[in-house]
Amino acid sequence: MGLKKLKTNPWWKFFSNKYTIITIFFGIWILFLDGSAWATAHKAIDKQLDEKQHNADFYKKGISRDQARIVSLQDSLGIEKFARERYLMKRDNEEVFIIQHPDSVKTDDNE
Repeated sequence: MGLKKLKTNPWWKFFSNKYTIITIFFGIWILFLDGSAWATAHKAIDKQLDEKQHNADFYKKGISRDQARIVSLQDSLGIEKFARERYLMKRDNEEVFIIQHPDSVKTDDNE
């Protein structure tokens, strides 16, 4: 009685059709089980997108830092400061002393 009534139900006829079963199986396979499945591909793409966004932010900060350095090098005082700090240049009649701490000097032990 219950099985005959179930078999006459239009939903049962639709979902027991072999083409419907194959289509549902194929949809599940494509969405979840395949190597490039929709469900897993989004996680990998989102991870790559976050990494690219992090890299873009890093480079934008570097560009703004370099632009600030370029602005500071526009005048002669900025160029002199840069030359003194970076290349250890000195003025006439001036001596430069370089003080190195033992922990900042490279040796075989702390390389």
